[in-house]
Amino acid sequence: MADIAGRKELSPNDLNALAPDPGALLKAVGTPELHTPEMAELKKPYPFDRLLHATMARATAGISPISVSMAFFDWAAHLAVYPSRRSDLARCAADKWLAYLAYLCQAAADQDVVPVAEPEPRDRRFKHEGWSVWPFNAYQQAFLLGEQWWDEATKGIHGVSRHHSEVVNFAVRQLVDTLSPSNVPWMNPEVMETARTHCGANFVKGFGNFLEDMSLLADGGLPPGNGEFRPGKEIAITPGKVVYRNHLMELIQYSPATDKVYAEPVFIVPAWIMKYYILDLSPQNSLVKYLVNKGHTVFMVSWRNPEAADRDLGFEDYIQMGVLEGLSAVSHLVPNQKIHAVGYCLGGTLLMAAAAALAKRPANDLKSITLFAAQVDFEEAGELMLFTDDSQLAYTEDQMWEQGYLDKHQMAGAFNMLRSNDLIWSRLIHSYLIGERRPPNDLMAWNSDATRMPYRMHSEYLRKLYLNNELSEGHFKVEGKAVALRDIKVPIFAVGTISDHVAPWTSVYMLNLYTDTDVTFVLTSGGHNAGIVNPPGNPKRHYQIASKAENAKYIHPSKWIETVPRQEGSWWPAWQTWISRLSGEQTPPPSMGSEAAPYRVLCDAPGTYVHQT
Repeated sequence: MADIAGRKELSPNDLNALAPDPGALLKAVGTPELHTPEMAELKKPYPFDRLLHATMARATAGISPISVSMAFFDWAAHLAVYPSRRSDLARCAADKWLAYLAYLCQAAADQDVVPVAEPEPRDRRFKHEGWSVWPFNAYQQAFLLGEQWWDEATKGIHGVSRHHSEVVNFAVRQLVDTLSPSNVPWMNPEVMETARTHCGANFVKGFGNFLEDMSLLADGGLPPGNGEFRPGKEIAITPGKVVYRNHLMELIQYSPATDKVYAEPVFIVPAWIMKYYILDLSPQNSLVKYLVNKGHTVFMVSWRNPEAADRDLGFEDYIQMGVLEGLSAVSHLVPNQKIHAVGYCLGGTLLMAAAAALAKRPANDLKSITLFAAQVDFEEAGELMLFTDDSQLAYTEDQMWEQGYLDKHQMAGAFNMLRSNDLIWSRLIHSYLIGERRPPNDLMAWNSDATRMPYRMHSEYLRKLYLNNELSEGHFKVEGKAVALRDIKVPIFAVGTISDHVAPWTSVYMLNLYTDTDVTFVLTSGGHNAGIVNPPGNPKRHYQIASKAENAKYIHPSKWIETVPRQEGSWWPAWQTWISRLSGEQTPPPSMGSEAAPYRVLCDAPGTYVHQT
């Protein structure tokens, strides 16, 4: 290459040599490397951002508006580019409108006309016979047809992600439910009949109920009637002693009720979302009392209600200080015996993670594992997954970061939304429009005795389990080492409930895919709570039970429910028989606690942590 001014010719290599080194330039200006601690710090949200999000969360009931907006945009954008789908929905709307007009013409003259829409089997809003009478039947049919159309419009849109489709469907369902004629006094035949019978006094009484509830909400008091069920007085009264306490839990040992007991004790790990005593309600509904009367030595974990200072308690702390220290205490108090471990809901998930870690150790104290409505696979974890995506979790984490915990009212609100017809609208109609308070019971009192969730633990729980499904995929770590559920070799008894909105039974059933041991699965009537609190003697209860040997072939849940015979009554006796069959001979009961610390008797059951508010 010759220079026109007569300078010497430069080769391409000479030109490359003169060009600056890009890496040297970046180094010269001090560009940070991508994986330094400084860069990691920059990725963290600023405190101001978190305070802003926490403030926003108060106005949006903890729901991320960005998450919901993304779901609706995904749905609307895909629907906009599918004219055939819009045409189908328009035709569907026209068909329903014509059917409704024909129904109106017939219903005006004939009260026995066949309805064109039926409520869902679990929808109890239209059970009153007045909904079959004009004009209330017209209101009902219009609403049900509209509800069906919106359900069709928010499902099955090609290209919309499954999560966004479910979020949109759920959100629209909540909005549609607010427009139900059952919520409008002059459109609800039961309300109008009550008003005629009582000359409108029901509205006066309902307004009084409303003022009472607002006063209790402002003061943080218990719902009306729940004061009749107090832990240690009317409920949680099975005799026992607190024999161990750490910062996170108290361990209760229940007093024997028989001269001899099965040698192997039962150790129960409840969920810490609510208080432990759902398994020790009134004596007639107490699973603990039932076991003690059958000759079992029972230990129960009672979790601490965390405060802002406990914000850094993590999932590992619950495993170590809850399950492993609890097992160690039971082994000390009942030496040389294997333990029947039981976990309820999140407590069962925690127990399975701990059991997988124990399986790696030379000595394992477990004799069997029982799971009550507990999941290990969160791929299809029900409608709680609606509140679990990256945007929503970031929003929730910022809300917890400000407080140090997830408030009990925020947790209860999310659960109530999943069953808004039963837990919100039905209660409001009866209390404020009909003017009647539903009689309280022990389960309702327990349900209102909510707890808080530590910031770090709840964040880890949602991200590691719900979002990333680490336990079933073999990525979950205990004591710094990944654990595998297939390492668990003790027999397992798992209970799912047919109407569970928290842990769907098909999700609980997935345990069969991840374990390499004998599994007995029970599917019982009822929901997440009432299906577990299932004492003998209720004629409306039924269950299905079947066992799968270690090397048996997997049966899909749809085939399982069709082929396993139904049995009437409670599943409690079947479970107790299963435990007793795995247990040894009966012996004199062990002593209550120990004479030496740290397992000395500290106080009577139900202990002190259960009374924390």
